[in-house]
Amino acid sequence: MTTSDSETPSLERYSRQIKFAGIGEDGQRKLLASKVTLCGVGALGTVLANHLVRAGVGRVRIVDRDFIEIHNLQRQVLFDEQDVADNLPKAEAAARKLRKINSAVEIEPVVTDIDHTNILELVSDADLILDGTDNFEVRYLINDAAIKLGKPWVYGGCIGSHGQTMTILPGETPCLRCVIESSPPPGMAPTCETAGVLGPAISMVASYQAVEAFKILTGQTHLINRNLIFIDVWENIHKSFKIAKLKDQLDCPCCKRRQFDWLEGKMGSHTTTLCGRNAVQVAHRLSERLDFEQLSRNLEGLGPVTFNRFMLRFTADGHEFTVFPDGRAIIKGTNDVEKARTLYAKYIGH
Repeated sequence: MTTSDSETPSLERYSRQIKFAGIGEDGQRKLLASKVTLCGVGALGTVLANHLVRAGVGRVRIVDRDFIEIHNLQRQVLFDEQDVADNLPKAEAAARKLRKINSAVEIEPVVTDIDHTNILELVSDADLILDGTDNFEVRYLINDAAIKLGKPWVYGGCIGSHGQTMTILPGETPCLRCVIESSPPPGMAPTCETAGVLGPAISMVASYQAVEAFKILTGQTHLINRNLIFIDVWENIHKSFKIAKLKDQLDCPCCKRRQFDWLEGKMGSHTTTLCGRNAVQVAHRLSERLDFEQLSRNLEGLGPVTFNRFMLRFTADGHEFTVFPDGRAIIKGTNDVEKARTLYAKYIGH
């Protein structure tokens, strides 16, 4: 393929990637024409977004429900102290950084909670779905949507010093439910609060995911990893578990029987205890966006209320509330779901 002088400048920034035989100019053009939905832009998600945008993936939709706190900076590589001071949602802060990295890439930040009511809309026009989340409920939602729509996706997860990843091609490979039938019950598995998490483990897993994304987006699915990869950076462990046969051996309710329990709202909840935060998210999706000016007037007797167009914050009953325009709230200072719901109803009133 020849390149005209007018096209050369747009490809020059990718010259070292183009020189790699696995990508080449044809592969680079496919990346530029691709669209990815990245679910979550925390630890894994920031590394993934950074790789995608620097590599020239043409359109990247970033979906995240959360805002930035100081403890995020140890591992969430797109954020800095100013983002914390500015009270920015992660999706918006990431988009601002990514646009400075590569202005030619279209970045679409979406500040919302991924649930069964919106997952199909968020991924339906994507060529690939990437998992940058920190909980299995969203992963099973992604899995249902991907299988239903026939879209590839790449799972990744980390805790402590170890992590794992696998690539799902609907109809070709086992899906997430083939390999991990159900998530562990609350309190039965370590979290980043109880076990911590190392940044290098995050970077390694996300880098595996990104390379798989490049293979898929350049049309080289025959090269994807068809095993479950497990690494432990502290114990110097790298294992690859052969899972391909599970697709034919199991009567999977999702990819074999096409039962989409999470997508249909039969599984999961609308209230989530947040990893490592002593906080609960209450999702109360509204038909209209909250009026922060009116809500701040309603709450002014409680003490300082601060807000911008992204979020509103106040403290009541010893709990810190962060409220989003779509009606969601993160209530810090409790892991009790019922208490969080009561506090939400008391102060926000919907």
